[in-house]
Amino acid sequence: MPKFFATTAKGIEAVAAEELKLLGAVDVEAGYGGVHFEGDLELLYKACLGVRTATRILMPVRDFAAKNPEMLYDQVRRIKWENYLNPEKTFAVDCTVAGAKALKARDGRIDAPPAPGPRGGLSHSHYAALKIKDAIVDQLRQKQGARPNVDTESPDLRVVAFINNERCVLSFDASGASLHERGYRLRGAKAPLKETLAAAILMLSGWDPRTPFIDPMCGSGTLVLEAGLMALNIAPGLFRDRFGFFGWPDFDEALWTKVSDEAKAQVRRRVEAPIAGYDADRDAIASALDNAKRAGLSKSVHFEKRTIETLEPAGSAAGTLVVNPPYGERLGEVEELKALYGQLGDLFKQKMKGWTCFIFTGNRELAKSVGLRASRRFELFNGPIDCRLLKYEMY
Repeated sequence: MPKFFATTAKGIEAVAAEELKLLGAVDVEAGYGGVHFEGDLELLYKACLGVRTATRILMPVRDFAAKNPEMLYDQVRRIKWENYLNPEKTFAVDCTVAGAKALKARDGRIDAPPAPGPRGGLSHSHYAALKIKDAIVDQLRQKQGARPNVDTESPDLRVVAFINNERCVLSFDASGASLHERGYRLRGAKAPLKETLAAAILMLSGWDPRTPFIDPMCGSGTLVLEAGLMALNIAPGLFRDRFGFFGWPDFDEALWTKVSDEAKAQVRRRVEAPIAGYDADRDAIASALDNAKRAGLSKSVHFEKRTIETLEPAGSAAGTLVVNPPYGERLGEVEELKALYGQLGDLFKQKMKGWTCFIFTGNRELAKSVGLRASRRFELFNGPIDCRLLKYEMY
C-alpha cells in the first residue's frame, strides 16, 4: 500500500492524524511537522480533498544518502523518470536543505547558483534544487531525445526534496498549491490566520457545530468561515479546480469524480446554530463579507461591525467563543494591548456564562492581563511565532 506524508504547521500534527484516521488512513503516525500514513489511491484523493489541517500531501519516492552535489545528482538519475515524465509534461523542483540560509528554492527561478558548501557538502537549497533538476533533465534527454519543460506555477509533476544530515527524501506533491489556500480569501485583514491553523484551533476547542460559535475580533473572518465549512460539512478542497495528482501517470479520473461527487453529496443544507463574527474595524467586516460570499456562506454565517463592549451572546446559554487578538510587536503596543486583553476577560466573566472561551495568542505576558486562569493550554505555532491556545470555562 502506498505511503504518504501530510505536512502541517508545528503543533497540529496530532489533529491532522485524527482527521486522516477518520478518512480511513492506516499506519497513521504523527511526527515533527507532519503525519506519516498509508492508503490507496482513493484515500489519497479523499485526503487532498477533505483534510482541513494539512498543508500538503506528499508521496515519498526515494530516501537516499546525499553527502555532496555529485552524490545527489547520481542518486536522482537512478530513478526511472520516464515512468513519470515525458517531453510533453512539465515539472518543477522544490528543495529544502535543513539549516541552509536559503530555506527553500524553486527550480527555474535561479539565475546563478552559488558554489557548494564547505567540503563539497550541500548547504544551499537552490543549488540542490538545480542539481536535482539537471539530473532529471539529463536522464530524460538521454533516454527520450528531448526534455520536459519547467513550470513553477502549475506543473504536471512537482518534485519535493528535503535534505537533512546528508540524506535526501524525494517525494511527489499530490496537492499542487498549498492546501491552506481554500480560494475564498482574496481580501485579508492584518495578519490573518492560515485556514489550516484556524481549522485546527476549532478542532482543538472541541466546538460542537450544533451549538453557537462567536469570534469577537474576527478580522477577515477566517475562524468564522472555517467554522461555517465544518458546520455544513463542506470539504475544503471543493473550492479548488486542480490538484497536483491530476498530472500523475496513474491519475484515475473516474475514481476522482466518484470521490468528489460523494463529498458534494455530503454537504449539509443549513447550519444548526448561529455562527457569528464581530469586529470594530469596518474594513475588516467588509473583507469578511466578501470572503463569505466567495465561500458560499453568506446565508450561513453572520458578520457585523461591533465592539467588544457591545457584544452579546448569540441567544444561547452555551456555546464556544474563539478570539485571536493582536500579539504586539513593540513595547508600546504591548502596553496598549493589556487593556484589550483585560476587556476580553471582562467579556468572558460578565456575558459568557455557560460558554467555553478560547484566546489564541503569541504573547504570554499579555495573556496574564485577561485576569482569568486558563483550564487548559495548547502549544501551537502561527508561522514562526510560538503561541498558546488558552481555554477558559465560564461556569
